[in-house]
Amino acid sequence: MLKNALLGAVALLALVGHAAAEDLKEFRVGILGGENEADRLRNFQCLSEKLPAAIGVEKVSFFPAADYDGVVQGLLGGTLDYAELGASAYAKVYLAKADAVEPILTTVQTDGSTGYHSIMVARKDSGMTKLEDMKGKKLGFADPDSASGYLVPLVTLPESIGGPVKEYFSETGFGGGHENLVLEVVKGTFAAGTTWGSGVGEFKDGYSSGNLRKMVDKGILDMDDLVELWRSPLIPNGPIVVRTSLSDDVKAKFKQFMVDLPKTDPACFSAIQGGDFTGYTEVNEEFYKPIIDARKATIGG
Repeated sequence: MLKNALLGAVALLALVGHAAAEDLKEFRVGILGGENEADRLRNFQCLSEKLPAAIGVEKVSFFPAADYDGVVQGLLGGTLDYAELGASAYAKVYLAKADAVEPILTTVQTDGSTGYHSIMVARKDSGMTKLEDMKGKKLGFADPDSASGYLVPLVTLPESIGGPVKEYFSETGFGGGHENLVLEVVKGTFAAGTTWGSGVGEFKDGYSSGNLRKMVDKGILDMDDLVELWRSPLIPNGPIVVRTSLSDDVKAKFKQFMVDLPKTDPACFSAIQGGDFTGYTEVNEEFYKPIIDARKATIGG
């Protein structure tokens, strides 16, 4: 009797899982804050054309958040099915609820690496050329949940400056996302600020990918106006994550769609990622363990 009951329970769970998969009509995409909302929506719009048929849903809906935390909370609450996170934002989700999402893929740079850098930039006409020139000046960070825009500088700058960040700089603050931070540096609100870039290619182009490259491509930044003062060690590229409770069938179909995207729709792949990448590679939570540990030890969940 016990055996029959167990078999019945297994069959019921299978039916429930199958029904859940069939009931998924809308695939909800969270889009991190950090640049103009209209630009973000335009970049992701291409997914609405082919993704529904590929994964078996009626429509794809987009939810651009004002900041990183908006997407984090959506993932924790189960109201989003997919997002592309920075490494620190993923760490925040993991520390709050380890099984909320699954990291499945990350991007590969044109040099084959799977990382990027925090890059501190200042106005070229400031006369500063190196990190030491920033002593006693105001430093801007991008977002409290950004790896390159806050966590990694917070952890790695002390070794370069020989002491705590709060003692070296006269003041620190947040710029309201990567794009806005750089614009605030150009305006003079901050003497310098930390944003992200691949570090591959030429500084004059905004590198091969990253926020600087996006801004150059949009025509809102001239790299001749900036100078690089500091670059962090390599940071793991942020993950594509999916809601863990999605059916295995949907997760597998979505993953394959994304893996194929650089070949099936290069323009869409480039628009979503912002810059030049060769494709995706598989990752899991172990890939982000150094960032998870760093966040837990410094700013917590």
